[in-house]
Amino acid sequence: MKVLVLNCGSSSLKYQLIDMDNENVMAKGLCERIGIDGSKLTHKANDKELVIEQPMPKHTEAISLVMKALVDPEYGVITDTKEIAAVGHRVLHAGTVYSESIVVNEDVKRVIRECFDLGPLHNPANLMGIEACEEAMPGTPNVAVWDTAFGMAMPEKAYLYAIPHEYYEKYSIRRYGFHGTSHMFVSGEALKFAGLDPEKGKVIVCHLGNGASISASIGGKCVDTSMGLTPLEGLIMGTRSGDLDPAVVQTICNKEGKDVNEVLNILNKKSGVLGMSGGVSSDFRDIEKARSEGNHLAEVALDAFIYRVAKYIGAYTAAMNGVDAIAFTAGVGENDIKSRKAICSYLGYLGVEIDDEANNCRGKNQMISTADSKVKVMVLPTNEELAIARETLRLVK
Repeated sequence: MKVLVLNCGSSSLKYQLIDMDNENVMAKGLCERIGIDGSKLTHKANDKELVIEQPMPKHTEAISLVMKALVDPEYGVITDTKEIAAVGHRVLHAGTVYSESIVVNEDVKRVIRECFDLGPLHNPANLMGIEACEEAMPGTPNVAVWDTAFGMAMPEKAYLYAIPHEYYEKYSIRRYGFHGTSHMFVSGEALKFAGLDPEKGKVIVCHLGNGASISASIGGKCVDTSMGLTPLEGLIMGTRSGDLDPAVVQTICNKEGKDVNEVLNILNKKSGVLGMSGGVSSDFRDIEKARSEGNHLAEVALDAFIYRVAKYIGAYTAAMNGVDAIAFTAGVGENDIKSRKAICSYLGYLGVEIDDEANNCRGKNQMISTADSKVKVMVLPTNEELAIARETLRLVK
């Protein structure tokens, strides 16, 4: 069975066609600048690359181009789009309505639309992608895989904020958590890779990249996660501040004459390691280079990032009354050897011992703790597309 996986942004569309009989990626690509001058499709299959530059006013035109690329005599991998059994969509938000992946119907689309305010950049684009597929491939089932689904397993003590309860009742203000598809995939893979009890294994996943979050799960079910109502809460990130005293917002508003929206824009787009380093970069590789050249603020930014990750690992170990495995994933987690080592240097109290030779790896499944480490520590590349495809297959087969 072949499953098409789509991840629609406001002006982009990433896709993969996966043969679920062997979970091999048959083709993948990216549509850029949808609705903007200079639209382009880059399609890759069978070690060949096809680039098409033509206007894509809407996601409908982008989907149409993707279909043409998939059946192209030279660059395609199928002879007819009817070979696509289902389409799996990454959808950001379902509020509190849906907590599991679901085959799309009119009610699902209604919920996506009603959550535009909770996911203003993503939900509208996700819905456009679904409706474009319905138009291009009538009768082919579409599946919504929610980015917030993983966090919906959290207990009330973890997801409710200490604010008047009426705001939860009226506006669904709660901790949702994001990167959910990645956390779901990696926590499940960690249980298998470490040989843990699939029902009771305690896993902490560190999804570390320009956007970063941590989750705690038992038997693959989320206990807690660091992002909140929005992706702004939690770890220090590339441009996001992460946790801070809410009064910081009020103080900056009063001192700078800015409104709340302006300050939240600063916390989302101009803070994190970019802000802490004095504007060096939001890319951790650039921050590391600046630190090696003696930039003190870059050094502080990296130290603070590592410290925050270590604190969350400690907190989540307490939340689960122990931890069996810690998994590093995403761009920084999979590739930054020094940061992994530095984070784990805080974890001696857990009996964590890192094998430096094993830790000298990037982008592959690797156990990086020693044989006698009391907690298994590993690198596990995330694969959100495969996770979406598996969920889609589960619902339509």
